[in-house]
Amino acid sequence: MALSNELVRKLRVKHGTSKIILSLEEKGFCVALMNDGTTCEHEARDIPEFLQKTKLANISWIDYIVDDLNGSASKAALDFGFSEQLITPLLKSTRSSYEDLDSELGLRIPAIIVNGFDVKIEYLLILMRKNLVVTIHTTEVKRFFRIRRYAKIFMRKIKPKLSPQDKLTSVLIRIIDENNARNFDHLREIEENSDKLSAKLSTINSRREELGKDIHLMKHALISYLNGLWETVDVLNTLRYGDPELLTDDPIILQRMSGLVAEVNGQIGLAEHMSEVLASGLEVIQSIYNNQLQVLNNKLALLVAYLTVIGTAVLVPNTLATALGSDVFHLGPEDAWWYILVILGSTVLSTVVAYWWVKSRGLLPDRPD
Repeated sequence: MALSNELVRKLRVKHGTSKIILSLEEKGFCVALMNDGTTCEHEARDIPEFLQKTKLANISWIDYIVDDLNGSASKAALDFGFSEQLITPLLKSTRSSYEDLDSELGLRIPAIIVNGFDVKIEYLLILMRKNLVVTIHTTEVKRFFRIRRYAKIFMRKIKPKLSPQDKLTSVLIRIIDENNARNFDHLREIEENSDKLSAKLSTINSRREELGKDIHLMKHALISYLNGLWETVDVLNTLRYGDPELLTDDPIILQRMSGLVAEVNGQIGLAEHMSEVLASGLEVIQSIYNNQLQVLNNKLALLVAYLTVIGTAVLVPNTLATALGSDVFHLGPEDAWWYILVILGSTVLSTVVAYWWVKSRGLLPDRPD
């Protein structure tokens, strides 16, 4: 990314030249626990720089970013020293997967990204061997920028005298826990967008052709989110009961792994409950629309009933007037008084009869608004 001379000058004054170059070029992060209990961290682009730092470390974690998980990730993993037998099955899988080669262990777990109702399932590669944990993901995932800040504090809590299996398992649990937390954050975004959709549905002037599409997107987002969580549970259960050689057998640490499974199951329960709440809300809104249509139909029926009464009141005297006005009866001015009485009487009588008939059929309410 090109920067203007003025911006570079300001950044140099504020942060220093070396930090500017590093921030523009960094592609990975490494934190290591040394044998004496101290910690160190390093940011760089080249993998050999990380391997130099991890040679003397007691336990290390490297977070490396690639452009394409299906392309660049394979080369990066091989450069980190992992075998092709471990990498190939993980990258060929279209869903979450688990590979255990005794001396190496690999996981592919979902990293859920939500933008509105667009739920995208990216994947995070976690590779492990004796004293090294490597996470590989794309820039779109952005899982561990917060944990990087506290990585040294976390590493200090791991005792160097612990077995390699205990240390690897502790780092793995912390990474998976952070990934699960970021996945759960996106459920809030789905909930907020669903609340906006509910507000849109409650507006009478909303366009019906858009509402159907929005409702479908909302349901699809929840289903996609739940699919990602179910994949996570599958991998965690396999990891928990697969008894890999690289991970610990300590029941206390394994209990934390079971806690991760319980946490994801809790997230699945919350997502399913939210789906039920949204479904019930949609049913209520649909009932409201049905009631509105029923009210409109009732108003139209009432209008037809009144038009029937009015039409009858006009039609009967009009027919009599047409008939009496013909040449057959030869009416003169002297017949005007009874002619008017017949027209008025027929109008009143036909109105009363028509109203009684419409009323007896239940087409008019007892107390119309």
